Amino acid sequence: MEEPSFEKHSLEKRPQGPQPGEPAPAPAPAPPALRASDADRDRFADILRNALAEGRITAEEHSERIGAVYGAKTLGELEPLVSDLPVAGRGEHPAPARPHGAYDAPARPAGAGVAENLVAVFGGAVRKGRWRVSRRTNAFALFGGIEIDLTEAVFEQQEIVINATAIFGGIEIRVPENVTLRSTGTGIFGGFDVKTVEAPDPDAPVVSLTGFAIFGGVDAKPKRGKRLKNLRAGG
Repeated sequence: MEEPSFEKHSLEKRPQGPQPGEPAPAPAPAPPALRASDADRDRFADILRNALAEGRITAEEHSERIGAVYGAKTLGELEPLVSDLPVAGRGEHPAPARPHGAYDAPARPAGAGVAENLVAVFGGAVRKGRWRVSRRTNAFALFGGIEIDLTEAVFEQQEIVINATAIFGGIEIRVPENVTLRSTGTGIFGGFDVKTVEAPDPDAPVVSLTGFAIFGGVDAKPKRGKRLKNLRAGG
């Protein structure tokens, strides 16, 4: 009886990959870009603040990057902004102990981190007196005016961001003399006038302005004679 025979090609290893005349397999679809939340932006802002305090980036670099952080829409846009900085979970060095007298914000009550919105449409909105400043404030003026006075406010974190948008309207912002005031805003057929100031105390609160003015104006500067008495308590 003859033993069953096998064709020679069945014993040979078939070549890998597409063969001539065969279409190449379609690439796996890339995962969609994840949208960034306010909490994500705040987390990246904290990384930049720590880098500034440690001398890893300059005040100018911090101002430029913080504006990009709060303008980012996806996590993919945020990652490059801290790619050259120590980040938790990526082999970072422990931060040195802060010297005595450094800014030490009080415990935040529930809801303190929620963004505050001020809107003035054919009208006005005012925020002044003794009030707790949120980490982020959105101000929108359309044919109206907004006044934000921080000279008596309570700062519950070292850095706050005010996103100001003025369209055929105006937004006026006043800060204490001894806080840092920075801006990355833009005027388009309008004015985005910010008197930037770097506080002598590196642990003083930082107010960063972003946004734009279209046929309108945003004006921010320190208020003469108004100072925070206790930087540690933010008031």
